[in-house]
Amino acid sequence: MTVRTAGRRQWWKSSFSGPQGGDCVEVTLDSNGPHMSVRDSRHPDLLNLSFPATEWRAFLVDVGRDEF
Repeated sequence: MTVRTAGRRQWWKSSFSGPQGGDCVEVTLDSNGPHMSVRDSRHPDLLNLSFPATEWRAFLVDVGRDEF
């Protein structure tokens, strides 16, 4: 896992991402409540998506179950 700091946020990128980047996303915990933000690691200056932490957790559970 790679951690980058932008402003006061720490963004995490999966350890499955190679050194060349590839199709990667980064996530961070929002300071404005229990939300997760997701952004494109190749374009971190663009907008990001924000989800309630409970929805993000449910998404990760479904990914772990190979639901997608």
